[in-house]
Amino acid sequence: MSKKYVYLFSEGDASMRDLLGGKGANLAEMTKLGLPVPQGFTVTTEACTRYYQDGKTIAPEIVEQIYEYMAKLEEITGKKFGDPTNPLLVSVRSGARVSMPGMMDTILNLGLNDETVEGLAKATNNERFAYDSYRRFIQMFSDVVMGIDKNKFEAILDEVKEENGAKFDTDLTAENLKEVVKRFKELYKKEMGVDFPQDPKEQLLEAVKAVFRSWDNPRAIVYRRLNDIPSDWGTAVNVQSMVFGNMGNDSGTGVAFTRNPATGEKALFGEFLMNAQGEDVVAGIRTPQPISSLKETMPEVYNQFVEIAEKLEKHYKDMQDIEFTIERGKLYMLQTRNGKRTAQAALKVAVDLVAEGLIDEKTAVLRVDPKQLDQLLHPTFEPNALKAAKPVAKGLPASPGAASGKVYFTADEAIEAAKSRGEKVILVRTETSPDDIEGMSVAQGILTTRGGMTSHAAVVARGMGTACVVGCGDAKIDEQAKVMRIGDIEVHEGDYISIDGSTGNVYIGEIKTVTPELTGDFATLMSWADKYRKLKVKTNADIPRDAKVAVQFGAEGIGLCRTEHMFFDEDRIPAMREMIVSKTEEQRRKALEKLLPMQRSDFEGLFEVMGEFPVTIRLLDPPLHEFLPHTDEEIKELAENMGITFEELKATVESLKEFNPMLGHRGCRLAITYPEIAEMQTRAIIEAAINVKKRTGHDVKPQIMIPLVGELKELKYLKDIIVKVADEVIKQNNVEIKYLVGTMIEVPRAALTADQIAKEAEFFSFGTNDLTQMTFGFSRDDAGKFLETYYEKKIYEFDPFAKLDQEGVGKLVEMGTKLGRQTRPDLEVGICGEHGGDPSSIEFCHKVGLDYVSASPYRVPIARLAAAQAAIKYDNK
Repeated sequence: MSKKYVYLFSEGDASMRDLLGGKGANLAEMTKLGLPVPQGFTVTTEACTRYYQDGKTIAPEIVEQIYEYMAKLEEITGKKFGDPTNPLLVSVRSGARVSMPGMMDTILNLGLNDETVEGLAKATNNERFAYDSYRRFIQMFSDVVMGIDKNKFEAILDEVKEENGAKFDTDLTAENLKEVVKRFKELYKKEMGVDFPQDPKEQLLEAVKAVFRSWDNPRAIVYRRLNDIPSDWGTAVNVQSMVFGNMGNDSGTGVAFTRNPATGEKALFGEFLMNAQGEDVVAGIRTPQPISSLKETMPEVYNQFVEIAEKLEKHYKDMQDIEFTIERGKLYMLQTRNGKRTAQAALKVAVDLVAEGLIDEKTAVLRVDPKQLDQLLHPTFEPNALKAAKPVAKGLPASPGAASGKVYFTADEAIEAAKSRGEKVILVRTETSPDDIEGMSVAQGILTTRGGMTSHAAVVARGMGTACVVGCGDAKIDEQAKVMRIGDIEVHEGDYISIDGSTGNVYIGEIKTVTPELTGDFATLMSWADKYRKLKVKTNADIPRDAKVAVQFGAEGIGLCRTEHMFFDEDRIPAMREMIVSKTEEQRRKALEKLLPMQRSDFEGLFEVMGEFPVTIRLLDPPLHEFLPHTDEEIKELAENMGITFEELKATVESLKEFNPMLGHRGCRLAITYPEIAEMQTRAIIEAAINVKKRTGHDVKPQIMIPLVGELKELKYLKDIIVKVADEVIKQNNVEIKYLVGTMIEVPRAALTADQIAKEAEFFSFGTNDLTQMTFGFSRDDAGKFLETYYEKKIYEFDPFAKLDQEGVGKLVEMGTKLGRQTRPDLEVGICGEHGGDPSSIEFCHKVGLDYVSASPYRVPIARLAAAQAAIKYDNK
């Protein structure tokens, strides 16, 4: 027997979501519940996968099954597909197993042609309705299936309305609509070179193919990548017998939610239009009525709808988004699904449903998408102001939040504008570097024309909780002229722009923002999350301000403090540069002595904020050339300030340049060459810990982390130095401080030899940014140039710097953890790369038995919720 690719609605149920898609499974479930659903059938997701396997063609046996099920639908409805006297008309809709915006739009009234339109007119005794349905079908089929711009059809419709003095579509007569149909068909022939298809079977197969094609359109591919949806899931196709909301004033169509999708309030929320078809409600051509006024228009239908809505919410135990049609006074349910909602509504609905006894705490925790919490932690654009705005460019949504401000093209100008003049600033750069940190910290938002989701700008902005859009290739910056060009638009220094770090959109002008409020529901849900999660959640923080934010968001320590960020401040960089250009150890030590009190004070600030939580401090990591100027002008100025010749400084700068700095003289290699750097940093850490313990009485827990280790002897050499200095300082001060010395695992060799590394390392922290670079063999700053091509060609489905590559990099993490614990069973293991804030990567960390993840401060709540979801999903299996 050949495989079954088509199911009647009466043959399925909600459990068959993977096969029938979300829409198909819900239509089957509603049929099973005995609700008034227009009958139909679903072509499965497996048929879609087969379509792609067979070179984008529908296999003959699938075509045969579609026709066979169309015959069954004819029996159920008592109408015939393509029959001129009593025609069966259908709608065709896509339906993947998860709701995906940007998939194929609906096609209504399929099966109409020049003959069946007459049959429909006679059967319903309503010629106007028949031709209204036909013109809609021609437009939808042409737009959705054949790709003809729908605006060309709208223009024809407007012409006919104008010629006949009609204000609304509903004012057009049957004769007017016949003229519209005639002109629509002429346009189709002009665009396609053939007549509009008259064979309903051909119409149906073309529509099914169009649904399958839409699974792979660019919008769908991007959406899948951002939401971790595999490309091999495919989409199902739902073919449903038509019911008509455009039959007159006793007919209508609408959409309603069982609760308010913006606030979560328990009350029916939605709208409807009389004498209309589904797309009229969404298209906004006529103003719909609120659902409550259906009570006056058709009280019986309204009461029946309220009853069904309540039944569906109780059945699915979640807020429902319901599409319905009224045909000649009779109510039909076209679709139900779990409604999309804002983060605020998601929290309220989850907490309320627990209070109402419909779901338990664990289910409530699973109901809220961790990524959605971003909406609650950052400003967003005021919805009406955003509706009125039109984006002029789009980049990658690197750090969520909405920001408006005046454009400045350098960090110095941004600082001047923000600090001296109190202006709201958007820092616009080709790409950012560590030198820009201060300018970034005063900006409302950051926009770069280059870079990916893990570029410097993206990582730093996420840490600061600042809105950021990167890789906006549409924008071209001329820094000399202080202008940014987007097509024909010129934006000068001081002009207002607005950016949305959640969507990547860029707007001209100022758009009003609103600051979200954290409600009691947030605290309730997060307390449930903390109850069930196993992973600890720490934060990546370099300054007390960030650490404070992280603690407020529930961080249980610092998993990564990057000490290099502290050296870029104006009052410190001279001493740092002095150290770099020193020729002898004595000169270096002298410069490091100037840095010691600064570092000590930095660490004291962090220890004070974190109390008795552990604080992991990474020793100096980046190549030294990053701290030096690069243009002759800057070198000249610095040489004068330092009292050395231009030639001498220029030679030092040149000598420090490397062909591949990411694989060069950095990390532990720096401290092995210049052990005095590690000595100074260790002294600063331990002295700070002692001072804070004396002041506060807290049992401070410093953890010293050595970066970029690939060989046990590297680690042992540096650990011996650290322990010697730390123990000396502790002995001198006669204060007990328990400290740990561990390493970042970011060189693949360290993961492969983790059993040896663990002989010396007291903890492991996987630095998955560098580990990903070195495992894949490409730089995260350059990968953006070719990753798009990789997505298009289906070589990669996602950015390995944004979501952990579980098959390759993940294998190293798992192997490193197992090997390390074989040597040292109590070894604490975590990750501190960007992946520490990504829900699917956190799930992986839970599965392989890590102790903690460390995320940027504003991602701490996301990590707490994702860790709880992982525990709930996997610990019961």
